[in-house]
Amino acid sequence: MSTENAAAAAESLNFLEEIIEADLASGKHTSILTRFPPEPNGYLHIGHATSICLNFGLALKYGGKTNLRFDDTNPVTEDTEYVESIIADVRWLGFDPANILYASDYFEQLYEWAKVLINKGLAYVDFSSAEEIAAMKGTPTEPGRNSPYRDTAPEENLALFEKMKAGEFPDGHCTLRAKIDMASPNMIMRDPLLYRIKKAHHHRTGDAWCIYPMYDWAHGQSDSIEGITHSICTMEFVPHRELYDWCINHLGIFPSKQYEFARRNLSYAVTSKRKLKQLVEENHVRGWDDPRMPTISGYRRRGYTPESIREFCDRIGVGKREMVADMSLLEFCIREDLNKRALRRFAVLDPLKVVITNYPEGQTEWMETENNPEDPDAGKRTLAFTRELWIERDDFMENPPPKYFRLSPGNMVRLKSAFIIRCDSVAKDTAGNVTEVHCTYIPESRSGQDTSGLKVQGVIHWLSVSEAVPAEVRLYDRLFQVEDPASEEDFKSTLNPNSLRVAENAVVEPALLQVQPGDKFQFTRLGYFCVDPDSTPGKPVFNRTVTLKDAWAKEQKKG
Repeated sequence: MSTENAAAAAESLNFLEEIIEADLASGKHTSILTRFPPEPNGYLHIGHATSICLNFGLALKYGGKTNLRFDDTNPVTEDTEYVESIIADVRWLGFDPANILYASDYFEQLYEWAKVLINKGLAYVDFSSAEEIAAMKGTPTEPGRNSPYRDTAPEENLALFEKMKAGEFPDGHCTLRAKIDMASPNMIMRDPLLYRIKKAHHHRTGDAWCIYPMYDWAHGQSDSIEGITHSICTMEFVPHRELYDWCINHLGIFPSKQYEFARRNLSYAVTSKRKLKQLVEENHVRGWDDPRMPTISGYRRRGYTPESIREFCDRIGVGKREMVADMSLLEFCIREDLNKRALRRFAVLDPLKVVITNYPEGQTEWMETENNPEDPDAGKRTLAFTRELWIERDDFMENPPPKYFRLSPGNMVRLKSAFIIRCDSVAKDTAGNVTEVHCTYIPESRSGQDTSGLKVQGVIHWLSVSEAVPAEVRLYDRLFQVEDPASEEDFKSTLNPNSLRVAENAVVEPALLQVQPGDKFQFTRLGYFCVDPDSTPGKPVFNRTVTLKDAWAKEQKKG
């Protein structure tokens, strides 16, 4: 590699890649092992996707491995449903964990190590209340005060800790604290909690334990047990790094190291599991996998691909400064992906009947149209052309404004891959609503064989009334109306009332009866759509993944 190329390659590395390359070059590590450590108290969201892609991506780049380890230390909020959903999400994104592990795998070892600290005089049982402990912590500018239990002898602390484990004390009656420095400028180091009592059923260990380790005690030691070389966290854990190192150093165990990167948030979304859970429990959405939710399962149901989400995560990059990624970038990534792979199909969401008055009754012709102009190997298909057709209601206007190029009285349009038609008259109901558009077609204008010499500017899609099949089409939009809903006093006040509109009377090509949940299509002129699991025989249900263009940004500019 030339000097110039080497310099360019070095410049393209993010700070974590630089650390890893230096560690490998120095021989500090011969290989790397990362981990993704979610708490199973909710479904994963797009913020977790960035962490998954980062941890697994770094390991893949440098020939290492990644563990999926559940931080299951709070039995009150955790559930096997969440465990199963997380495993499915990680694998759907395209990553295969080296091991699937649990902090609860290490409860016995963590308990024994806590006794090591107690015997060294570095941990003690504190009977102070949560409020008293908080008051003793002091402030960032004032040192804390020692607990009255801080100087209890190690032998007595050990006996008390064993009583905690044996269930002899009620919930919240006492805690185990590390004995560090109540005057430390780092508030985390002011005798942090290591264990608390919770007499709750655990999803894996059942009722075997009634004391559970705090995150700061379980996390670093779990990393060490597994031999994690690079423990990658978000920036809010920077103050915790000192405690992470303190625990490992005083136990004399494998020295895992913690590194931090900034969160990547998403505009027009919330990425707090607490807020997302609130949306689910208060029925603002239909579940964790509602296609409006920024959860990985929600994106999957909406029709996003793992490739598009990985591309999004790659584009927003890694840094130490928090940033908000624009929703439009995520939508761009899925459009780019589906444009290459999605088969084109015709669908009419709000049908208006067109009668071709000069077309013979009972006659059918078959029009050929492409499956995907971006993929020459996708081939073509045929559509039935008959006397009665469906078109989109908003593709006709009785009194159009200037430069309206779709169908209107006296005006001509081309039916895509078929003929040019001219609107001659309309039929209306008693309320004055247009119920039918009567047109004549130009036989010489067939697509690919046009000898009519006519030039028209409008092209619209259509379906044969006799051949089209019913479908339900769910038109999803952004769940929130503002860019940063989490900053509002009540984030739910910014919910978008039009985040879901349902076209219950839509019609689609008959080929779309033979589909499976998850199949993806571009509905010509309408957007990208995915088959929903709610589909039933004879009536498929489609979710709009994304519009063909960034309609939201266009509307915001107009506003």
